[in-house]
Amino acid sequence: MKFDIATVEEGLRTTYARRLFKPFAKAIVEYKLVEPGDKIAVCISGGKDSMLMAKLFQELKRHNKFPFELVYLVMDPGYAPENRALLARNAEMLGVPITVFETDIFENVFAIEKSPCYICARMRRGHLYHRAQELGCNKIALGHHYDDVIETILMGMLYAGQIQTMLPKVNSANFEGMQLIRPMYFVRERDILTWCRENDLHFLRCACKFTETSVPSGGSKRQRVKELIRMLKQEDPQIEQNIFKSMENVSLSMVMGYKDREGVRHRFDDEE
Repeated sequence: MKFDIATVEEGLRTTYARRLFKPFAKAIVEYKLVEPGDKIAVCISGGKDSMLMAKLFQELKRHNKFPFELVYLVMDPGYAPENRALLARNAEMLGVPITVFETDIFENVFAIEKSPCYICARMRRGHLYHRAQELGCNKIALGHHYDDVIETILMGMLYAGQIQTMLPKVNSANFEGMQLIRPMYFVRERDILTWCRENDLHFLRCACKFTETSVPSGGSKRQRVKELIRMLKQEDPQIEQNIFKSMENVSLSMVMGYKDREGVRHRFDDEE
């Protein structure tokens, strides 16, 4: 099939409007993720989620009900040349004018044995905040979707002994005036995969040197949680929605303990 950018863009307004653009726009409206005067760094890793996010932001910009600016920001943390080339080729093919900067994060993280993925994510986010701020942006947008949210909830409970999730927007604690937003919050991964397949689009998967050599034979923790959710859904089709909504229905009077915004711990029996 010959690639046609006009067909891809028209599809986001027609065929995929209900499954992709509308949930994207819903999150932006419901959580006030884009506001007049914003300059947003749309952070592109080269994967399917962030590249689709870039196209959806372009579609949002077409309507432009109020003034805001976009920068399509790519951080190269040390990609292999073929991965860097694939990212650049996809961006050019899809008409996304990327701004690229380089770091050596992969090299720094490769020798770390304990929690390398967590440390890598923190370092990447710090670099993105810093570069976006240099470019005059007040927000960075990441491509986490609905499935990432519910998987993160279960991963925290099962592997970290905590209850928390990815929020749709977060004020940066280290970069004054900066905010992180997640406009793909209501977009389902299955719909992203369908969009890729039906348009014959092929994006980077995880291009990290560490995961290439160290993913356990049973798969990553996230992959195991995906499988768990899939099995539970066979018994109860509402399981994904229930997991998602559980973060909006927390009763503090019925939990053993919690931490407030300042990090102060509270127990259920503090007032006894």
